[in-house]
Amino acid sequence: MTVRERGPARRSTMREVAAVAGVSLSTVSRVVNGVEVQAELARRVREAVRLLDYRRDLTASTLRRSDRASATIALLLEDVANPFFSALLRSVEDVAERRGMLVFAGSSDEDPTRERKLAQAFLARGVDGLIIAPTGGDQSYLARDQRAGVALVFVDRPPRFIDADAVVTDNAGGADAAVSHLVAGGHVRIGFLGDRPEIHTAVERLRGYREALSRHGIGGDPALIRQPLVRADEAFEATRELVLGPAPPTALFTSQNLITIEAVRALHALGVQDSIAVVGFDDVALADVVSPALSVVAQDPAAVGRAAAELLFARLDGERSPSRQVILPATLVARGSGEIRPTGRRLDGRTRDGAAASSTQPPGG
Repeated sequence: MTVRERGPARRSTMREVAAVAGVSLSTVSRVVNGVEVQAELARRVREAVRLLDYRRDLTASTLRRSDRASATIALLLEDVANPFFSALLRSVEDVAERRGMLVFAGSSDEDPTRERKLAQAFLARGVDGLIIAPTGGDQSYLARDQRAGVALVFVDRPPRFIDADAVVTDNAGGADAAVSHLVAGGHVRIGFLGDRPEIHTAVERLRGYREALSRHGIGGDPALIRQPLVRADEAFEATRELVLGPAPPTALFTSQNLITIEAVRALHALGVQDSIAVVGFDDVALADVVSPALSVVAQDPAAVGRAAAELLFARLDGERSPSRQVILPATLVARGSGEIRPTGRRLDGRTRDGAAASSTQPPGG
């Protein structure tokens, strides 16, 4: 990756804006706070703000120290309630606490507009660094703050149109491992349940799924792919549709933890949890308690958070090396659901070639 040479970690001050504009400090304060002043004075202040890349600092009178370090960083995640991101947040907090830093956090809800608003709100409060799981396709809006010395690290997904550090999981490799595990168990019809296709992780996991099938000589069936699944009820219904369809899968690869939970619920509702294999991406709470216990490709959110925090603090300490992308592995955890062998029988009690099965009762009947 190319490296942006960053200048000194320093923001322009309101006093400097006043000097460039040739007005008093109080006039600058009125303009940036939206108080009406003489039109010519307002124009000069706005021009000075543009020239100096000045950003209003809401905490200048309270949190700022003499070295202009706020002792705060911020995390902007997809959803802090998601178990993956909550574990990541906690790991960052642990690192920050040792540095005497306070952590702010917010959820973008996969909304690019909300992402940008929250990022700007954090930056307006003078945070020294920002760890962000990007949602939109363009993070260049952060370039001005990066030039002003704000440290940036991206997690879970790499940034676009800005050069910065990133910590990600090997999503394609993890998906490949999950599908290959199912193929090794005798499965050739493997369903894919995925997130929004515009999300980097979803794209990479679908790529890993397809590459694994291709490498094992299995032609991909588009009818086995369900994407995007945004709400819980969509994942539940997509699982039902696949299982009850005319050519159902013998196994499922569920590519996101919340999707996995709904898929398992649907299989239990249909009574086929012991007949259809499942491997999920991301571990979930109580995965070893359900029956059968859930096989997953597990990320390590604590390791992601720790690596991101260490990169961020290295930049705050003056590190000027080229930007880095840290790729962490995903680990297959076999607990039982991913080891179910194909039964050759459909939910309606017939074999997959249409012949009557020996049992007259469907699974769960």
